[in-house]
Amino acid sequence: MQEEKYITIISDRRKIVLNIGSILYILMLRKKAEIHVSGGQIYKTRMTLDELEKILGDSFIKVHRGCIVSAMAIYDITDNINLINGESLEYTLRKKNQIIDQFHSKQRLMINSFIEENTPATEEEYRRYYSSFEHLPFAFADIEMVFDEEKHAVDWIFRYGNQALARLEMKPLEQLIGNSFGSLFANMDAKWLRCYELATLYGETLEIMDYSPEIDTYLKVICFPTFRGHCGCMLFNISEIKYTRNSNDADKALMLYFGSLPGEN
Repeated sequence: MQEEKYITIISDRRKIVLNIGSILYILMLRKKAEIHVSGGQIYKTRMTLDELEKILGDSFIKVHRGCIVSAMAIYDITDNINLINGESLEYTLRKKNQIIDQFHSKQRLMINSFIEENTPATEEEYRRYYSSFEHLPFAFADIEMVFDEEKHAVDWIFRYGNQALARLEMKPLEQLIGNSFGSLFANMDAKWLRCYELATLYGETLEIMDYSPEIDTYLKVICFPTFRGHCGCMLFNISEIKYTRNSNDADKALMLYFGSLPGEN
């Protein structure tokens, strides 16, 4: 699994331990650093940008005097720094070419580092690693992301799948494993790519509920990072999920689950 590194800060008089991989960007507001992390949380701490840069290492890019951004968090650079979570940041325009070069260089190093000694090398090794997933009642896949020259995710390759996945995708495992999704489904919908890219590059665990035109099914998908460059996906046919109300707490749980839409407070 992916190696994780941490930073300890003091925020609101509390000691906070943050996964460096969860940090999107840091803004300086006078003498305080405002640390924005995945999931929308913001932590303020009395540290200088120089101090934070030394601790965080070379995976961050200084986009102007008071802001550093994780290279993993950048989707592309236009007139703004566009992040993979949908946010946009301003940067020093006169340094655009320099910032783009740094971004491409750091992303290239990051993606080239995806091959690890503990990553299975063959279909048999994947099957041994995921042996406990073989007979699960829901579909599971380990997918390896495919990136283009601009380091954007453009497809994924099935490295492991169980029999429930074959039933859901309506294709035998021998046709799925080792092949890219785009080569199997001509009507591939790119909306899944962004979520899988977030899980793969940024270590997020995400839940997606949407229509899959490829198999004409409404799906619930939970994706999460596995090996570097990979993510795991648990897939459910929504029409087969039955909700059971056992108590009043179940209603409260539903309110927490569906209580607000993305972007709402």
